[in-house]
Amino acid sequence: MTEKKYGKSKLPSRHVTEGPERAPHRSYLYAMGVTEAGIHAPLVGVATTWNEAAPCNITLGRQAQVVKKGVASAGGTPREFTTITVTDGIAMGHQGMKSSLVSREVIADSVELTMRGHCYDALVGLAGCDKSLPGLMMAMIRLNVPSVFMYGGSILPGKYKGKQVTVVDVFEGVGKHSAGTMTDAELHELEQVACPSAGSCGGQFTANTMACVSEAIGLALPGSAGAPAPYESRDAFAFESGQAVMMLLKNKIRPRDIVTRKALENAAAVVAATGGSTNGALHLPAIAHEAGIDFDIHAVGKIFKRTPYLADLMPGGKYTAKDLYEAGGVEAVMKTLLDGGFLHGDCLTVTGKTVAENLKSVKLRKDQDVIYPHNKPLREEGGVVVLKGNLAPQGAIVKVAGMKNLFFKGPARCFDSEEECFAAVDKKKYKKGEVLVIRYEGPRGGPGMREMLSTTAALYGQGMGDQVALITDGRFSGGTRGFCIGHVGPEAAAGGPIGLLKDGDIITIDAVKQTIDVDLSEKEIAARRAGWKPRKTDYQSGALWKYAQGVGPAATGAVTHPGAKSETHTYADI
Repeated sequence: MTEKKYGKSKLPSRHVTEGPERAPHRSYLYAMGVTEAGIHAPLVGVATTWNEAAPCNITLGRQAQVVKKGVASAGGTPREFTTITVTDGIAMGHQGMKSSLVSREVIADSVELTMRGHCYDALVGLAGCDKSLPGLMMAMIRLNVPSVFMYGGSILPGKYKGKQVTVVDVFEGVGKHSAGTMTDAELHELEQVACPSAGSCGGQFTANTMACVSEAIGLALPGSAGAPAPYESRDAFAFESGQAVMMLLKNKIRPRDIVTRKALENAAAVVAATGGSTNGALHLPAIAHEAGIDFDIHAVGKIFKRTPYLADLMPGGKYTAKDLYEAGGVEAVMKTLLDGGFLHGDCLTVTGKTVAENLKSVKLRKDQDVIYPHNKPLREEGGVVVLKGNLAPQGAIVKVAGMKNLFFKGPARCFDSEEECFAAVDKKKYKKGEVLVIRYEGPRGGPGMREMLSTTAALYGQGMGDQVALITDGRFSGGTRGFCIGHVGPEAAAGGPIGLLKDGDIITIDAVKQTIDVDLSEKEIAARRAGWKPRKTDYQSGALWKYAQGVGPAATGAVTHPGAKSETHTYADI
């Protein structure tokens, strides 16, 4: 029955379950309580990034148990495994953040190796933190076995002095404290109430942005990204995700059938419409790379430019992920975009139906002001803008959601690490109108392309968020707001113009014209480059050294391997 239904003779698991020569392999499965029928059924990996590092991950193990029940109910044999995660909120502001982006690659690689080593036939992946979401989606596309992604859910908003707060308010509280506008007792009270439950950071920061992407790109069930982590309604999505992966297996629908160029454009549109994290422009090219599709930061930027900004979400807006869920969730955003002609409705999804079919009965509620109609947007263009100019020939990115002034010009103030800049900000050793430059923090030069939320939040806490600009070859947290430009490429470690800047150089940033330039002639830039020498980092062995040797530029996703274009086989066809 199982063989007839799923075609076991062509599935990867045949290499470990079928024939007399696999008796030793089957003995291991018997040892774990797998029945004979279960051994000869499809083996489905259920991968999570469960750990006790942060609230983002703490519910994933429980949700995985429900996924397994869904798989079993549809005739599969679930095999649970876990991988690492690095939680940005805890890694932020110190050397630990160098591990964050690297963890995306480790997650994708470790899931690939587990699936390959044990010959699993399909995959359901559950994730909560910023890099674990794209990491699992990358693994799914790389392996190209039938796969379903599921987000672990957002944290509930905290309450402080009658207002909704998130962890970003705590980071900004550090700046208020250094400015003398928040007492020790107030900061202590805020830190105790900002994160009241399990789940990922509560605004439209990177985790919730990539959760929206999971639905928009078609790898997650519609609605599964919405409910906050503590809600037991997530169990229904977990069970259905387990069943869905078996349907995909039966119908031979694979991730690369779903993640097409059009699907990637849909994902970028949802990032733009929700004022999502700039990290979306780092992860979407990396996801595309796994499918062999060219979709760099500039391709993402074109979608951003043509998409209206619709959802009034933190950090630039008023509302949290929970509010978005209660207003209709990602589905409502997507239906609004579809009705306006900003989404491809013919893209296949893990339901086996198209985007348009999934959204057929969805309507934008009139009794909410979280999501705006497509013809009355918050802004005609998306909440994220890609820049280019002589300071960033490969591109750069800025989140403009909630910003009023989209032009900035001022003298550079250069720092060769985040620590140097944060120390200056913390002691208020900077001037209004300056462009603070943090360099040698790129993928190779960091190594690891750190996020800079501690520094940007401190500036906002001091009331200077719109009085200075900040540019870096590193990244910014999805919780960052203000004139903060990241992903400047080429990075300083590769001899990019950002590494050639000197204090006082005049930098002009125009988010309307989408330009970023330094007032230097090509002759002067060439002369400075001739005198530039590469620098060594303090990471000359170990995982960070290894990452730095092979990582590519941010513009193409900071990827570490050749991608699908260089494949001679896909795992699904072994």
